[in-house]
Amino acid sequence: MISSLAVFALTIAGIIWRPRRLSEALTASLGAVAMIAVGGLSVGEAINALEINLNVLGFFLGLMIVAAIAESSGLFEAITEKAVVLSRGSGRRLLLIVFGIGVVITTLLSNDATALMLTPVVFLLVRRLRIDPLPYVFACAFIANAASFLLPVANPVNLLAVDAFHLRLGDYLAHLLLPSLAVIGVTVGVFLYLFRKEIPASFTLATLPTRAVSRNLDRHVILILALIAVGYIIFSFNGWPLSVPVLAGALALLAITSIRRIKLTQIFRSVSWSILPFVAGLAVLVQGLENSGVTQYIGELFTGLLNHGQLPGALATSIGTAAGSNLMNNWPMMMVSVTTLSGIPDAVAANPGLPYQAIIGAALGPNIAVLGSLSSMLWLLILRRRGLNVTAGSFLKLGLLVTPVALLCGSLVLYLLS
Repeated sequence: MISSLAVFALTIAGIIWRPRRLSEALTASLGAVAMIAVGGLSVGEAINALEINLNVLGFFLGLMIVAAIAESSGLFEAITEKAVVLSRGSGRRLLLIVFGIGVVITTLLSNDATALMLTPVVFLLVRRLRIDPLPYVFACAFIANAASFLLPVANPVNLLAVDAFHLRLGDYLAHLLLPSLAVIGVTVGVFLYLFRKEIPASFTLATLPTRAVSRNLDRHVILILALIAVGYIIFSFNGWPLSVPVLAGALALLAITSIRRIKLTQIFRSVSWSILPFVAGLAVLVQGLENSGVTQYIGELFTGLLNHGQLPGALATSIGTAAGSNLMNNWPMMMVSVTTLSGIPDAVAANPGLPYQAIIGAALGPNIAVLGSLSSMLWLLILRRRGLNVTAGSFLKLGLLVTPVALLCGSLVLYLLS
């Protein structure tokens, strides 16, 4: 267990701090090899972990291609430039609009889509406007997780609890709609206060180059994005592979670009291919942690916290899942929470809000540390590729100020509803 933990910790540290400027993908791949070398898992188990995660890899591949084509079509530039017009030169209003766009993308296309699609366009926009980018790019990362339990499909990790406890959409919304809105409101409010000095009172609209992006907007991109969102919802509720509608949409968009004689090489150059080995390496590392008994040990600690009454049990579920997510990523931690709660059906029957508390913890908790969710790590990679080196320490500092308040608020609202 110790050797597996050491490999995992050193790999994550290398991804975050990048010694000798090693790429994140190379660091994750080397960490996966090291996990096999120390006996955390065999080569066969590593291959099996990759096979299990083929759906995830396909999902990201399709999403990156869709994002690249949507960006080249001018869709997101049109949206953000419209946001600038609606902001009427107010930095505060622009930040609120970025939050709103993030909520919509996260709800319909997942938090990972917000990291991949919204972050680079917002960064490009604020750089053109010559204003401090940090409040706006941090907003992309934080709203991606804060809004990721508004619907079951807003975050793939939600589906672990939805499937395990057979949660219906009506019950899901009855439990989590108000807590989600409360969490979004708290997150936005705290952001506005913490960044009150960095957010410009006004900016000059003339600094944004005038381009006829909206007039050249490809309606086929909007249509296919809408179909992907619908397909994503349908496939999620039926337990089908989520990569299928995204990859189908990507192929459809590639076909359209070919017909219109747009150079596919330009599209493929804008795809962050390094994300695939990065995700694959993380999958092997997480499997090594599970094999070494780390997740089982955390599950035993978690079970002991649930036997102290309904309110302490509810808070232990949400806060415990959030804390574990920041230590080992929200995917394995959500598996631990689901397994633990499934083993105490009487407690869940007496307090039916517990699975929803776990969803809040796994979805929102990662807003403390970059390690917590894949969307946050993708966000970090995307910004680094574009020359903005946001440190893990600055993310952690902001996360500790924003997330505990939002988490407590959401958990208490859910407890009262339950």
